[in-house]
Amino acid sequence: MTRILTYNVHRCLGTDRRIDVGRVAAVIAAEAPDIVALQEVDVGRARTGGVDQAHRIAERLGMAFRFNAALRVEEELYGDAILTTLPERLVKAAPLPGYAPIPQLEPRGALWVAVEVAPGREVQVINTHLGLVPQEQRLQARALAGDDWLGHPLRRDPTILVGDLNATSRAVVYRTLARKLGDAWRKVRRPAQRLVTFPAGMPVLRIDHVFVSDGVAVRVMRAADSAEARVASDHLPLIVDFEIEG
Repeated sequence: MTRILTYNVHRCLGTDRRIDVGRVAAVIAAEAPDIVALQEVDVGRARTGGVDQAHRIAERLGMAFRFNAALRVEEELYGDAILTTLPERLVKAAPLPGYAPIPQLEPRGALWVAVEVAPGREVQVINTHLGLVPQEQRLQARALAGDDWLGHPLRRDPTILVGDLNATSRAVVYRTLARKLGDAWRKVRRPAQRLVTFPAGMPVLRIDHVFVSDGVAVRVMRAADSAEARVASDHLPLIVDFEIEG
């Protein structure tokens, strides 16, 4: 069994308005994941004390990491990361399209890493964080579903796509990705009654998602809802336990 955790850490800014990298790392460590996908990670940004949050969290967890900067402001970076204790290799890190009529929107990207979950057996993990404007989200979801990502010749099953879509399962972007991969939540044999991740203090929505290809058997899917998780970020971590079939 392998455990993947996806978590929008909100630059480690908690709902108590305190920046605490250690607290975020503790929330993750409590779930003992093998693979971690993070969104909204600051690296060297003045607003969070110049800390390389990706490196600091990975160090605390004893994991290797890959980071993709969606936003660059001189030496300050902001983006997404994949961390793991398992052998891994970078496949791709690249931006996603923006929405030209609103050029001031925050840039978005995706990060693709192949992780060896058993000797000779890889799972390809794509981590992303879509924009806030529906038109922008649709462009980004179509890009992910297209030839540059899920349709890329290097992409092989099994694949897991995770991240913060800023959209629920009723949105067009969700349906765009669900046509390529299955929603992990729909593959759980005995799902809980509700699965919500946002806002962390009193969650009512699931805008964080996990999609899986054929060959990924989802055993458990849940949100981490400890007292610490409810304050460490404005999202709750989403956790999936899976096995590779065949």
